[in-house]
Amino acid sequence: MVSSIPISTKIAIQGIPGSFHHQVALECFGDASSIKCYDVFEQVAKSVAEGSCDFGIMAIENSIAGAILPNYDLIDRHKLYIDGEHYLPISHNLMALPGTTLEDLTEVQSHPMALLQCHNFFEKYPTIKLTSEKDTASVAKKIRQNGLSAIGAIASKTAADIYGLDILAEDIQSFKENYTRFILLKSGKSTGVLPPSKASLKITIKNEKGGLAKLLTTLAEHDLDLSKIQSIPLMERPWDYAFFIDVLISDWMQYKNSLHQLETTGATVKILGEYINQKP
Repeated sequence: MVSSIPISTKIAIQGIPGSFHHQVALECFGDASSIKCYDVFEQVAKSVAEGSCDFGIMAIENSIAGAILPNYDLIDRHKLYIDGEHYLPISHNLMALPGTTLEDLTEVQSHPMALLQCHNFFEKYPTIKLTSEKDTASVAKKIRQNGLSAIGAIASKTAADIYGLDILAEDIQSFKENYTRFILLKSGKSTGVLPPSKASLKITIKNEKGGLAKLLTTLAEHDLDLSKIQSIPLMERPWDYAFFIDVLISDWMQYKNSLHQLETTGATVKILGEYINQKP
């Protein structure tokens, strides 16, 4: 996605090498960058906001599981800017130490979402215990480091390559059309050449009858197609809500006019990012 970046560019991700965030970092930035791994998303956001990393990569929604709500708050609270997006097809693979067969496994460990998304596969193997762990790639790493011959991991093919595991079964997810949307975060707005075709907005409206209907009508009247709308309660104003909205932009002036009209009616509009739509 980023065609040319300095070697000194630092990319913050949640997880370890072999994780899906790591895979996205490689696909977007290649090897010409330094990837910094953090345990939690809060650390990723803070590292970008404080300037110790140039970009952050953060999962924001999955086509099956839906939105990752806490990450919306992190973007807003740390005043980060969405510089782009990347859709990753999620391939879950069952792996173990070389020489291990599927029949040898007594337990499979992975992130709870990965286990859930592979439920149909494991119905055929009722004797295998499924155990939740914090991360997919960390299980693959643990199996290699500790020589756990009877335990398998569900992780990416990248993780199998990095930690030297054999893949016993490929693409075991129940639904093959499984995508996770990742966003690329910066501490400030970029000055891109191409006109953006997508925008992420935080819009707070007055708590009044028909307020949301008026908001949606304004966007529709300016030919903006909503690809996402998510309500988040305002902690400082109980029973009031902000709306995180993604809109597809076909006419730049129509888009700018819609924001102006919303503000004249009392809405508060915060632009979280303007970028190129990458949806497959």
